[in-house]
Amino acid sequence: GIREFAAWCNRNKTALHNDIIYISGTKGDASAELAIQYNDGYNEFLLSFANDVRTPEGGMHETGLKTALTRVLNNYGLKNGIIKGDDKVSGEDCREGITAIISVKLTDAQFEGQTKAKLGNAYIRTLVDAIVTEQLSTFFEENPRTARAILEKALNANRARAAAQKARD
Repeated sequence: GIREFAAWCNRNKTALHNDIIYISGTKGDASAELAIQYNDGYNEFLLSFANDVRTPEGGMHETGLKTALTRVLNNYGLKNGIIKGDDKVSGEDCREGITAIISVKLTDAQFEGQTKAKLGNAYIRTLVDAIVTEQLSTFFEENPRTARAILEKALNANRARAAAQKARD
């Protein structure tokens, strides 16, 4: 399944955590499943599918993942005293070194454009956001070492970006 696919995509990289985070859920006739693993690299690798069709330009399912991931990491960091005050991490920081596979199934997929490169169904964003928020928060509570490793990577990315900005100014 997509867990093995995520592991395969990371085969030439050093993983930050051995366990692949697997999230899945359904609401009505729509379902979503995700596999996430971080590595020590700096690139974001996000593969998304809607009804087994690759969506290279992303769409609402990717937006839901990105929003929820950022929120969950910030909430976990604040709750556990890892992030101090207003020192939140951005979405870009949270996705540095991520390998994520997202696959959604829905009955009336609405693609934007002729090439079916981007999914436009707004309700799928809500579904993905909800299941990622709930299940990733639970995963982080049950696996604090993995959560800390991911959050430290995001905080380092944040510091590096801030230092680069300072150097430019």
